[in-house]
Amino acid sequence: MNTDRSKQLFESAKNVIPGGVNSPVRACKSVGTDPLFIEEASGPTITDADGNSYIDYVGSWGPMILGHNHPFVTEALQGVLSRGTSFGAPTDLETELSEIVIDMVPSIEMVRMVNSGTEATMSAIRLARGVTGRDKIIKFDGCYHGHADSLLVEAGSGIATLNIPGSPGVPESFVKHTLSLPYNDIKCVKKVMDEEGDKIACIILEPVAGNMGMIPPAKGFLEALRELTEKYGALLIFDEVMTGFRVAKGCAQELFNISPDLTCLGKIIGGGLPVGAYGGKKKFMEQMAPVGPVYQAGTLSGNPLAMTAGIATLTKVKEDGFYDELNKKAEYLVKGLKKSLEENDIKGSVGRVGSMFGLFFTDQNVSDFASAKTSDLDRFSKYYKGMLNEGIYLAPSQFEAGFVSAAHTYEDLDKTIEAASKVMKSL
Repeated sequence: MNTDRSKQLFESAKNVIPGGVNSPVRACKSVGTDPLFIEEASGPTITDADGNSYIDYVGSWGPMILGHNHPFVTEALQGVLSRGTSFGAPTDLETELSEIVIDMVPSIEMVRMVNSGTEATMSAIRLARGVTGRDKIIKFDGCYHGHADSLLVEAGSGIATLNIPGSPGVPESFVKHTLSLPYNDIKCVKKVMDEEGDKIACIILEPVAGNMGMIPPAKGFLEALRELTEKYGALLIFDEVMTGFRVAKGCAQELFNISPDLTCLGKIIGGGLPVGAYGGKKKFMEQMAPVGPVYQAGTLSGNPLAMTAGIATLTKVKEDGFYDELNKKAEYLVKGLKKSLEENDIKGSVGRVGSMFGLFFTDQNVSDFASAKTSDLDRFSKYYKGMLNEGIYLAPSQFEAGFVSAAHTYEDLDKTIEAASKVMKSL
């Protein structure tokens, strides 16, 4: 496979962009290769600068639930371009997307649009602190909530991929109020809340972890968090930037029947454009400026392009049967990957929640960040490169989830399973 053009572009990029990339995991360091530069994408496939096409399970890290370059989304964007790209003033589109989100997610009564998942989580935590008058927060090892200073503690995903514990430039005073606990460990959370519950502003987590691979919540874990936060007057924040409208029509909270106080959204609600949002009960959201005293602002928040792409995407996923068919495809893929592991006598596990999936090369039961880190990273690197050579595009990290889109056909899934079996045999 010729990737000379991508290599040339990468060398040029390194002269003007730190590491040649604008998000660290894209550098592909953990898998021992250079990144491919993408020229275009359509449906379930992407094409690199050298003309090589791949079946894509990254989907721009989650947003492309309809597939790339979906005509319903692109036509909507072309239509709104004539109105302008940004005004820094209210538009009807912000209200329309907000109404759709509120209709689809019962726990959300009001929503504030921002420009990224990082903005959404940092704003939701600020709101929780403002509402409760408390400073401390609880997060979980391996859950990534963006790169805000107080959240880069055991942050999984990119941090884990680069094998660094946190980040220089973050003062200790910024993280001293952040308690990071083992994911899925109910006893640990209960112990901490019993000791410090009256000082905890909020518990924030990914209800399905997607930044230490794909790890579902243990039975009773989310229910325990809901009970403990209510008992001690803390807010429960679901970071559904990844899971929102991905694992179910009403997000993970619908799937697990848990109603958080605040929800962070992103990715799918922007249809591939930069977007984020946080929302929740009116009594909390009305504490945000200009109604209340908690401040947050953004010049490009609610811009018409992102709002339009989000409206178009959510309009399609609301159609009858959308999630049933999408989940069937994801289950078909996961069964095939499990069979490939078994037939080649490779120790590993494959899991799925909705159309998110993850594969770990370990004989451990993966239920938290510690067990995820027992994965054989050298084997994953070989698997990644082998799949790439077979025309399958995966995230270049053991600690990232994969995504199936509505555009993937069963022929695509069969090709992927066949490629996996071939690559695993070589391992």
